[in-house]
Amino acid sequence: MKHLELKIIPPLVTLICGVLMWGVSKITPQITLLLPFKNILAILFLALGLLLMGAAAFSFFKAKTTINPMRPDKSSSLVTGGLYRFSRNPIYLADLLFLVAWGFFLANLFSFILIIGFILYMNRFQIILEERALEELFSEQYLAYKNRVRRWI
Repeated sequence: MKHLELKIIPPLVTLICGVLMWGVSKITPQITLLLPFKNILAILFLALGLLLMGAAAFSFFKAKTTINPMRPDKSSSLVTGGLYRFSRNPIYLADLLFLVAWGFFLANLFSFILIIGFILYMNRFQIILEERALEELFSEQYLAYKNRVRRWI
């Protein structure tokens, strides 16, 4: 089994989306939203994302398996406990929360709309490929997990 065809690592996809969100907020300042407590909301979503990311990464460490999203074929075990009981992709969910936090900070409607693009991109170009690799590696065990647990939340 080879590594994923895609060569853009998910943290870079998140960063690119964040930069695009910033760029669109700068060229469309007239679409700025008046959001009360926007900074508090941004901090809350950031904190939640960091908590999710840390807990998810710890699950991989505890299972002694790879966290490398470009090499799911190197997984030595299928992680299904902890946060993975509720989401098959809590690390990508954490990335999404980071972007939502950034969106609140920017308070621009078009910036929030770009987050939908992040979800669509991750589903099509990252998650589906990972799922295919995990199905090959863990077959029925992964299929049962996939039927039991949602992709995002």
